[in-house]
Amino acid sequence: MSTPSLAALPIRRLTPRDLSACADLSQNRGWPREEHKWGLLLAAGKGYGIDDPAGGLVAACTLTSYGSPERPELGAIGMVLVAERHARRGVGRRLMRHVIGEMGTTPLTLHATPNGRPLYEELGFKVIGHAEMVRGHFKPRGRKPEVATRPATAEDLQAILRLDTEVFGTDRTHMITRLPAFADQLRVAENDGQVIGYAAAWPNMTNQVVGPLIARDTEAAKALIVSLAAHTDRLMRTDIDVRHEELLAWVKEHGLAYESGNAVMTYGIAELPGDWTRRFAPLTVAAG
Repeated sequence: MSTPSLAALPIRRLTPRDLSACADLSQNRGWPREEHKWGLLLAAGKGYGIDDPAGGLVAACTLTSYGSPERPELGAIGMVLVAERHARRGVGRRLMRHVIGEMGTTPLTLHATPNGRPLYEELGFKVIGHAEMVRGHFKPRGRKPEVATRPATAEDLQAILRLDTEVFGTDRTHMITRLPAFADQLRVAENDGQVIGYAAAWPNMTNQVVGPLIARDTEAAKALIVSLAAHTDRLMRTDIDVRHEELLAWVKEHGLAYESGNAVMTYGIAELPGDWTRRFAPLTVAAG
């Protein structure tokens, strides 16, 4: 029996049952398996993949939609991967075109590595910004930020959701309400009893990833990072919008170092919605 061509293999929706296959695909491309993150993305969003007749996946990606389920206002594409033996044969382009077609007129965003950026530009995505991934053991030193922080409680959820929608620019309740179970830590910053910021730290292999990180200003963002770092001895990792120059310089002074950069890209929209001045780091670059 002849093996079907890659172009003839159907694209299908992935489900949480595909978690191991997705992690295997990550490992095949030299990425961490990141099963915890894959689990969130497949549960809160959609996965698309192409099955390999020989077993496993030829390719996969995730799509997280925000806003009304009936009329999403923004879609975030992430985890775009093609198995090494099928690379450079147009599979990634085909998968991306499928997702773009599925979303119709809904604007899209993604974080692109230098390797992926040419394909996304070919498909019509435009670079609108950049983010830096920094990682290391956080080392407290100098003046402590004078902003009160504490662990979030169930009573804080509505305030967190209101702040998140205002800053992110569209509703992502289905993602944020998963944070208490997904993250190891969820903390809020307060001023006069009002929630002015929040941040989570969640497990990713040997790291604690800080994200989302939303705060009224840089001092509140620093205070949230300090409070998260005080409750873990693992390496901390986060992706910070490069426009937040003061915060980037500060985390580097406190033990985190540059690891990589990516381009923030959009399709069908010139700028991301919301208020970037209070949006310091995403939950994960795969989900916008």
